[in-house]
Amino acid sequence: METVQTLKNKPFVYIVGITAALAGLLFGIDIGVISGALPFLKQDFQLSTIQQEAVVSAILAGAVVGTLFSGFITRQYGRRFAILVSALIFSIGSILSAFSVSINMLIIVRLFLGLALGLASFTAPLYLSEVAPKNVRGAMIALYQLMITIGILAAFLSDTAFSVIGSWRWMLGLPFFPAFAMFLAVLMLPKSPRWLMLRGNKEQAMAVLDRVRHSHEVEGEIQEIESSLSTSHSLKALLKNRFFVKVLFLGIAFQIIQQFSGINTVMYYAPTIFQMAGFSSHIGQMWGTVSVGAVNVLTTIVSILLVDKIGRRPILYFGLCVTTISLFLLGYLFHIGISSPDLQYSAVACLLLFIVGFAVSLGPIIWILCAEIYPLQGRDVGVTVTTATNWLCNAIIGFSFLSLLEGLGPHGTFWMFSGIGLVSLIFIRFFAPETKDVSLEQIETNLLSGKSCRNLGR
Repeated sequence: METVQTLKNKPFVYIVGITAALAGLLFGIDIGVISGALPFLKQDFQLSTIQQEAVVSAILAGAVVGTLFSGFITRQYGRRFAILVSALIFSIGSILSAFSVSINMLIIVRLFLGLALGLASFTAPLYLSEVAPKNVRGAMIALYQLMITIGILAAFLSDTAFSVIGSWRWMLGLPFFPAFAMFLAVLMLPKSPRWLMLRGNKEQAMAVLDRVRHSHEVEGEIQEIESSLSTSHSLKALLKNRFFVKVLFLGIAFQIIQQFSGINTVMYYAPTIFQMAGFSSHIGQMWGTVSVGAVNVLTTIVSILLVDKIGRRPILYFGLCVTTISLFLLGYLFHIGISSPDLQYSAVACLLLFIVGFAVSLGPIIWILCAEIYPLQGRDVGVTVTTATNWLCNAIIGFSFLSLLEGLGPHGTFWMFSGIGLVSLIFIRFFAPETKDVSLEQIETNLLSGKSCRNLGR
């Protein structure tokens, strides 16, 4: 009997995971689409450097605002409700983007779209962490990052197709279709069992767990959650608890490390980087950008396969070493001058190697850790603060990259990001926990008992 139910339960776990992770697909599409549209927007609206940076970063500023409201929305109305709202905003914003009649209108619409990005990036990893079994929790949250990379690749491909006719309106409007499809798909998702327990709905929580767990696991997990709720401090007390504040700063540091790795300089300005590397044709720059997206997707798949087998820390070490070295070499190539085809392809190799390092480690692992390390009562606040930090840093990078290139030059800019990577390696060595195969409730117990950040998973 148990074997039959095991076979019945397993597929639904992954259906839930894939459906919730679709929020990442829209995240990726809206992040990636602007890189191909920007040259045509620049031409049609005669944009200055500051205006280009404003178009790119408007959605990021909106995401900061969206994140700040996410904790309240998910706590009061639920994780699934928040994902539905984000899908609706994505749908409306995509249509308005396509019909923008001025650069100011487009900036305002992208601020509106940013609300959905902030809400989705907050809620999807949180929901996945609370629904997924602990033995595949890392892979399920990493699935969200995979969807981001697929969305970015899809945006790069559509940008390349529409660049032939120079239609930025189609580039910006096409995300409506996957956004509306996601809205319909999310309607079938169950509510988070941990959110239901927070609201006092034990029977509904047990019913949800019965759909995503083996029958013999349900009662034990419910008891773990009840124990966590009975010993957890109130939110007000948690904010005064030095252990919670410690882990809050850990999450902030993780997000700073991820964003100041330099990843979004590549994602937002990939065609510009390929142009600097000597690829003069626009089509060549766009196909180079597609190659970045393809490598991003393939390497993220590797991370999903490994994260619950070898753990979070080893993958972070490896990825940070790769990103640090590749950006240093890329900066060196720009320093000596990319004056031959061999040097051009060497620059592309460094760029793709950087993507490999990021996609296997910092991309998925940071979201996993930030979804795991907070106690249940303070999870909404913790994820709100860290996700807002992600988008704030993202906006800073998006708004300043072209100015950095003008001020420091390409070599100085990439060396700066390489130096940040080196510092990040040291931080991970002393503070990052290993949370593989550890329940969220055990991590919470370790935190509130005073264990160090590095030992939260022990």
